[in-house]
Amino acid sequence: MARVLIAGAGIGGLTAASCLMLAGHDVTVFEQAPELAEVGAGIQMSANAMHVLIHLGLGDAIAKAGVRPEAYVFKLHDTGEVIYRFALSGEQERLHGAPYYQIHRADLHDLLAAKARALKSDVVKLNHRVVDFRENANGVELRFADGGSARGDLLIGADGLKSVVRQQIAGSVPATYTGDAAWRIVIPVERLPANIMEPVMSVWMGPGGHAVGYYIRGGALLNFVALLETPDVSEESWTAKLPWTMLRDALSGWHADVQTIIGAADRNECYRWSLFSRPPIENWSTRRVTLLGDAAHPTLPYLAQGAAMAIEDGAVLARALAQAGNIADALQLYQRNRIARTSRIVKQSRENGALFHLGDQAAIRAHFAARDEGAERNTWLYSYNPLTVPLV
Repeated sequence: MARVLIAGAGIGGLTAASCLMLAGHDVTVFEQAPELAEVGAGIQMSANAMHVLIHLGLGDAIAKAGVRPEAYVFKLHDTGEVIYRFALSGEQERLHGAPYYQIHRADLHDLLAAKARALKSDVVKLNHRVVDFRENANGVELRFADGGSARGDLLIGADGLKSVVRQQIAGSVPATYTGDAAWRIVIPVERLPANIMEPVMSVWMGPGGHAVGYYIRGGALLNFVALLETPDVSEESWTAKLPWTMLRDALSGWHADVQTIIGAADRNECYRWSLFSRPPIENWSTRRVTLLGDAAHPTLPYLAQGAAMAIEDGAVLARALAQAGNIADALQLYQRNRIARTSRIVKQSRENGALFHLGDQAAIRAHFAARDEGAERNTWLYSYNPLTVPLV
């Protein structure tokens, strides 16, 4: 079995670590931060990702920490008129054998970290900022900012949007501002009117932007994200705060429920980050090094599949290592079986952004009248099982 080094202890890196350890590999994860932590935001786990999390033994814990949304509901931004809805969690369990959950990102990260540490107590090494790697026929060396290094048989770059490992494999990948910025707030439900929103995934679609709302932490919190067109470029950082008044003004004229949600927000806890797009890279593997998650295929947050793709990556990579005869062949098998799917998700996410921001309500109605969004996603997106899909 291989000695595996993973750069990055985010959701993708920790998922890959546990999948690989369950398969018998010796894994060490190197994280640059001084402690494991995640931002205070919601995250969505559809059936395709839940298969892996259940495989890791986290199904019951996610059920306790998360919320099962009944449906995906698309509304007009100003009147709140429902344009389209499709069944979600129960339907996914019926069709695909795993439910859909919405969960606090920090809760999911904590569960993944605990699982990895249960398999190997010292699996995560903190305060290790990666600067580069070297590989040869005998192995790969990961080098750190403090002058130290680690050696293994395989390196996985799970180090996110600004991946150091990707930079060395693929060179500079230009980031272009999309024209959109994402606001996020998390609100205790006791601050809101009772039953302000069904236990669903709500999307308010408007000219020049859209907003998303759903419950997390067992229904105790409402996660709200507004993705709005703006020429004002800010940081590409999930932890950058901007004034509440800017959010209020940006959503002036939106539905009363949106105004109520914004009005209940903590004035000092409004975060906004600019969204940048990056062109896909054609190759993300060498003979002993590969990428997963945002390091390999960064995507815009318009399909709720960024973290799910990273989770899928970890499971497929572990299977590829078991199936192929050597590491180099395994990495090519992994990459070959992930590129088409992840590219499709990146493309569909980008197209959803354009759809959700249409100013012409007739065009929005025409789209949903002509296309069964739920059936389409169930056919190709949610039906994918990383544990059983054939690897060819």
